[in-house]
Amino acid sequence: MKDTALSSTHEALGAKMVPFAGYNMPVQYEGVNIEHETVRKAVGVFDVSHMGEFLIEGPHALELIQKVSSNDASKLEIGKAQYSCLPNDDGGVVDDLIIYKLKEDTYLLVVNASNIEKDWNWISSKNDVGAEMRDLSEDYSLLAIQGPKAVEAMQSLTSHDLSAIKFYNFIVGDFAGIENVIISATGYTGSGGFEIYCKNSEVKQVWDKVFEAGADFGIKPIGLAARDTLRLEMGYCLYGNDIDDTTSPIEAGLGWVCKFNKDFTNSDALKAEKEHTPERKLVAFKLDERGIPRHGYDIVDSSGKTIGVVTSGTMSPSLGIGIGMGYVPTVFSKVDSKIFIQVRKKAIPATVVKAPFYKG
Repeated sequence: MKDTALSSTHEALGAKMVPFAGYNMPVQYEGVNIEHETVRKAVGVFDVSHMGEFLIEGPHALELIQKVSSNDASKLEIGKAQYSCLPNDDGGVVDDLIIYKLKEDTYLLVVNASNIEKDWNWISSKNDVGAEMRDLSEDYSLLAIQGPKAVEAMQSLTSHDLSAIKFYNFIVGDFAGIENVIISATGYTGSGGFEIYCKNSEVKQVWDKVFEAGADFGIKPIGLAARDTLRLEMGYCLYGNDIDDTTSPIEAGLGWVCKFNKDFTNSDALKAEKEHTPERKLVAFKLDERGIPRHGYDIVDSSGKTIGVVTSGTMSPSLGIGIGMGYVPTVFSKVDSKIFIQVRKKAIPATVVKAPFYKG
């Protein structure tokens, strides 16, 4: 089990620590609902240093990225980021990721913690163009400072105007007394804020100064459990739940990050799937009666026949109702379609809705 540079800090704060993707991570401090509300109304800080970071550089960097990723990275300008996925050869997804263009011929790929080795091996296997690759995952930490008060609370820590960093943009500058920090706005919560990438040796200083600066704004540390409820209220996919090696980006609703003006891994098959409509689709749903949908619960039709499975589900802290996502036959995927979630012995009626669940 690996520790992040802040694991002892979380333990000292009384966090409940759990194994996650091979790391010792804080799942909660005060409680999921309190932490969730903190991010929705004020500002909270996640240690997500378990995420992976790959540096791809050199004259063939873009060529490799274009080949392995579904989105069109040629559209990236310096200071901009892009959500994308790594398709496999069989119609599924190796991982979803964010690609940052740091400078000409230099890109940072941020991948999921559980997939670091798998992603590295996959991209390396496709690197017949001579792009330079470096795995920085063990050396860098990542803090997500999220919530409507994040910008105001953190502005004193940098000479840059945080309010000017638009969604999916970033800068490299000073923060909390550290130089050359990446400050990005690629949040996973739907409540604004930004992320800080710095070296492991720097992150404790950053953490301490962040909490000093945020003291008057109700800042709190937030665990992974609230991160999950926050992202689910936005309808954001979680790798390993809503997308994996067996789910295509088209059926997962990620056709918008598949740009068929270029060739990439399995692009011909994915293009054909998009043109002919997939057999199943990932839908968002809310329960019409009280209950909590959970990952792995069956989705059934009105006759009780199993038609799908819940990939993510929870009791929404913001809305006070059961919400979830899951794969169903395309005929059941239209908004307002009626499905049923098998919660123990009861089939609870649910309605297919358009994400996000939380509208802000």
